[in-house]
Amino acid sequence: MKISLGPILYYWEREAIFKFYEEIAATAVDIVYLGETVCSRRHNLRHDDWLSVAEKLASAGKEVVLSSQALLESESDLKILRKLADNDQFSVEANDMGAVHLLTGRLPFVIGPHINVYNSPALSLLAETGAKRWVMPVEMSRGMLHKMQLEKPANMETEVFAFGRLPLAFSARCFTARHHNLPKDDCQFRCLDYANGLTLNTREGQPFLVLNGIQTQSASVYNLINELVEMNEMGVNIVRISPQAWHTTKIIEQFWQSLNNPDTAQKCMQQLAKWMPDKGCDGYWHGKAGLEQSTGITAQ
Repeated sequence: MKISLGPILYYWEREAIFKFYEEIAATAVDIVYLGETVCSRRHNLRHDDWLSVAEKLASAGKEVVLSSQALLESESDLKILRKLADNDQFSVEANDMGAVHLLTGRLPFVIGPHINVYNSPALSLLAETGAKRWVMPVEMSRGMLHKMQLEKPANMETEVFAFGRLPLAFSARCFTARHHNLPKDDCQFRCLDYANGLTLNTREGQPFLVLNGIQTQSASVYNLINELVEMNEMGVNIVRISPQAWHTTKIIEQFWQSLNNPDTAQKCMQQLAKWMPDKGCDGYWHGKAGLEQSTGITAQ
């Protein structure tokens, strides 16, 4: 199996993003997804900046995929999407059906995790439009994935979101701006203050969700490093790590070690717990409530 790095889901400073990808170029990650997928107001990197990062990563031997925004709300969002679709150098990850429409008949593309594909006829239809890879919806269980793997189109690659806070939902409203009593159109870019998102606690004080602008994530960190052997047996091609503000290169190293020496999985699991911003979870994979954790290992 290969390791991929998903797009940065948070709003980081421009120089921090460049430095992050300089470090990623030296890691064992095989595939890197680039671009702003959450909020169109995040402009620290423009389209040409992302292409520049993409070219550097490609020269370092990485497969680069440009990711499209999940929730399009304006004509300017559509212009950016058209630029992605018109590029003839890098594959594109489609995160809504409008992107699929624009990418049909062009370079083979990737069906992102924000397009819900839960049955093989839907996957076959997307394959006919030119999709070469699909990312399993984060709520899908291993049982459903096993059935999909048996019925999926030939040559369709399967990627599983294997580490990171779960991207659960998008809204036209910005919850981070609302938290600061600001209108969305004058948010003062408060997301820059939360490199790993803004944790939302329950009334009992337990971390529950993370506010990331218009995106809602799980507070717990999805971690499937213990499931890599089973994924390999099911024919999963790629496991995805979602970037976090700290220790991402160390997390990639642990996944690489576990892939190449499955006997180290439990030790790697314990290492990852030291670097996660909150406790782990793997409930969806096992067909249970998403926040459940089967191993009992928590963040330190």
